[in-house]
Amino acid sequence: MPQDTKETVTRQLAAVLFASLARRDQRSKGEQYLRGLLQAQGRKSIRNIAANVGGPTAEQGLHHFISSSTWDWMPVRQALAHYLAHVEAARAWVVQPISIPKAGEHSVGVHRGLDPRLGSFRGQRAFGVWHATGELNVPVNWRLYLPGSWVRDDTRRRRADIPDTADEQTLEDCAAAAFLTTASSWGLPPRPVVLNTDVRRVQHTLGQFTDAGVPVIARISGASQLAVDDPELSARVGGVLEALEILDSAKKLRRPVEWTEKTGQLDVRRSSLAVAVRVGCTDPGNSRTPSADGARHLVLLGEWRHPQHCPGALWVTNMTSVPASALLRLTKLGCRVERESAAAGKSAGLKDYEGRTFRGWHRHITLASAAHAVTTLTDMADTADNRTSRSA
Repeated sequence: MPQDTKETVTRQLAAVLFASLARRDQRSKGEQYLRGLLQAQGRKSIRNIAANVGGPTAEQGLHHFISSSTWDWMPVRQALAHYLAHVEAARAWVVQPISIPKAGEHSVGVHRGLDPRLGSFRGQRAFGVWHATGELNVPVNWRLYLPGSWVRDDTRRRRADIPDTADEQTLEDCAAAAFLTTASSWGLPPRPVVLNTDVRRVQHTLGQFTDAGVPVIARISGASQLAVDDPELSARVGGVLEALEILDSAKKLRRPVEWTEKTGQLDVRRSSLAVAVRVGCTDPGNSRTPSADGARHLVLLGEWRHPQHCPGALWVTNMTSVPASALLRLTKLGCRVERESAAAGKSAGLKDYEGRTFRGWHRHITLASAAHAVTTLTDMADTADNRTSRSA
């Protein structure tokens, strides 16, 4: 990427992001750390970052800036979100999980568990809220999952500098809170949320978004129990079935939907079969009985890439009046963000913080998100310039 474009984007973004920092030296350190993330090759450790922007003399200052300084990362994240919205309005907010492998036991939030994609896993888990347009996909907020083994251990809390406000949550509640407790209050234009993580407690999790007036679409498993509420499936209405069984009954209602997949610099047109079925939740205490509140009105979305195979993706949403075609295209933003999250974990250093504290983790990942924004905005500017040159 041309260095002049990258430099312009870096300067502009740094001026906006670090305006909330009270002291000049903090603003200077913020820009220095951002530049180090962009320049460092390989792992984005503080030592490697410092080596690219000042050498050994810079390392101690940057370490203090991330781990021990007093600046608040939330205004920086909010400024990033507003800056991106000004460049290009989001089509959706994508809540994307990230798993960060760790070998030791002292990094904040580290634990053993099962990851849906990695299997047996040891490390940290977090959820990023991504501004997503298809072209401009950048995380603007983060929530670190803290299991009970950390929240209930006073010694661990003290050593990791975990604030008193951090409490124990399930992974699903952590994913929902990543958006609902912060981004929704930032004064940004309302957009749907794509909850790109497996949801098991459908009524509980989607209910939080419905109560907040936020449209949401969430991944579910084929074994999720739902009440059929669609007149097109009259023989099934009122019954409680697994999601896969409901979709199997609705195969005759499938329709082709075209969507676009980004492959390198090319937009490739794809097609899937999709169907949307009206459903409701079941009473958490009795999986065979519709919930007493009438089962919150929802829609089950299924997608088939091959008509003879099982659905490749299952989603449930509170957007009951949106066509299946529009819902499916919305979920593709989640697929795009998932790929970019994996790439940015390496290129921007989202997974590279080596410190042990809660505040240090949040400050590093905030600036790593800004580094990803610089790279993405630079690529977009260069692509636009190339198009202009070809058309001239």
